[in-house]
Amino acid sequence: MSSRILRWIIPSAALLLIYALLPAFLAKGSFALTAIGDITTFALFLWATIAACINARRDRKTRAFWAFMTAGCSIWSIDLGMWVYVEVLLRREIPDPFVGDIVLFLHVVPFIAAVALRPHRDRSENDKLHLGTLSFFMLLVWWMFLYAFVVFPDEYVVLNKDIYTHNYDRLYVLESLVLLGIVGFFIFKTKGTWRKFYSCLFAGWTLYAVTSIFINMAIVRDTYYTGSFYDVPLLAAVLCLIWTFTQVPKWNLKPEPIEAPSLRWSRLPTRLAMLAMLSAPVMGFWALFWDPVPQRRHFRLAVTFVTLLVLGFFQFLRQSLLDHELLRLLAESHKRLENLERVQNKLIQKEKLASLGQLAAGVAHEINNPIAAILGYAELLTSTDDKLRQSTMVEKIAQQARRTRDLVSRLLNFANQTPTEKSLVDVGALLQRALQLETLRVQEGKVKVSIQVDPDLPQVWGSAGQLVQCFMQVSSNARDALLETSGGTVSINAYHDKDEVVIEFSDTGPGITEPDRVFDPFYTTKAVGKGAGLGLSATYGIMQDHAGQITCENRPEGGAVFVLRFPAAKQEARAEAALVNT
Repeated sequence: MSSRILRWIIPSAALLLIYALLPAFLAKGSFALTAIGDITTFALFLWATIAACINARRDRKTRAFWAFMTAGCSIWSIDLGMWVYVEVLLRREIPDPFVGDIVLFLHVVPFIAAVALRPHRDRSENDKLHLGTLSFFMLLVWWMFLYAFVVFPDEYVVLNKDIYTHNYDRLYVLESLVLLGIVGFFIFKTKGTWRKFYSCLFAGWTLYAVTSIFINMAIVRDTYYTGSFYDVPLLAAVLCLIWTFTQVPKWNLKPEPIEAPSLRWSRLPTRLAMLAMLSAPVMGFWALFWDPVPQRRHFRLAVTFVTLLVLGFFQFLRQSLLDHELLRLLAESHKRLENLERVQNKLIQKEKLASLGQLAAGVAHEINNPIAAILGYAELLTSTDDKLRQSTMVEKIAQQARRTRDLVSRLLNFANQTPTEKSLVDVGALLQRALQLETLRVQEGKVKVSIQVDPDLPQVWGSAGQLVQCFMQVSSNARDALLETSGGTVSINAYHDKDEVVIEFSDTGPGITEPDRVFDPFYTTKAVGKGAGLGLSATYGIMQDHAGQITCENRPEGGAVFVLRFPAAKQEARAEAALVNT
């Protein structure tokens, strides 16, 4: 055990021992014993209030928690101050009923509100304290209603000490159990110094609650007096709370960040407020039909009516604050959305410029090779008089010119500068036509083609020429991949999936090195002169123009698969017919 704890335990134990020995030297009920007992208890509670207030001023993040704790200790001290005033200054016995009982009952409410704030959870600066304060006032009003409805009628309206004492003790125990339940729950939900803090708080309050039960039982038996042995565990409980409060700066309690907001806990205050609103009229109906004493019944009905008015006002005020907060959040969200759209537009523009630069670089690279060849052959043509050699040079110049023309043609197709008309087309027939055009090429290298078309395949809305070009390009890409190896099989499967026509091109080749880049302009893995890397890019553009989708991925068993999806013609045809009719 550390010396710091011993420096606290030894004086506390000495104080409790001296206090326990006082009845042996001072007469029961004597003024000296009463004065020492009241002043000592009042001083300890005042110390706890000061310690809580210091913690509230020290830490801004837990200030609300310690403010409620200070309020609870202050109300507690006021009750003990009333005992000092009556028994020490006025030298009178505590009357029964005593107005200080109301103060003592209400001091637990700020403690419940304090722990309900969950000080161990970090809060953002946007969290508003007024909502927590409003919830505290609603909780205070509800507990005051319970006291006024259950205890007060037998305390002041129609005096009945036995019923009043019985109801007061039970309601006070219920208050303490609520506080202990919340603190005990937090012991299991926290860790480190926060668990130590809640454990000490739970121990101190448990000792106080148990002591209060025994003191109330002694009061009923008329065996309690100020300064008796019953006050020793009470002082021990207060000393435990004081030690907990004073150790907070050394423990350095810091709120922990919230990983995920608890929706269930956030709804708890609203549900408790709803239960409070609903419990009041239920208890009012009970008083109206089952309370036999008219004075008590009228008083309880009046208390219920006033409580409903007050709780209704607080609920309306809370809803107004929540609406104001919602409007603020909506305005902030709208502003963030505008900033996000602005940043997104900048990123899109940046990507466009980057794509344009990549396209320009690719075009320059692809056109530079044939132009350099044309210039070289032209210079050789002017430097020789051999007609046969000149004819060869002219043929090579024409070849490079045709290469440049094909490249420009592919660029035009890629840019989709030539508008095409769309009509209802049969995808199965277009697939057969595309394969017929590719028959001579796919037979090279022992490449086999397997095709399966659903006989009930619906039509699609599109351009027959462009779709044939897409199918030829994808099948040609698969053929070239198989020709790089010892051959293989290209499987084509066309089927109907819900509202889409799906065409799958799969092969048994080596697969694609970078599937995510196959649709990028000028991306190709072929040798120089065998492909410009625009075929699949043009296919991607045609699919977008047909409201379709094309994807590519490698199969686990080997090879690549291209999946083309087109919207079925039923919906598209209706839309087109509606546009024509209008």
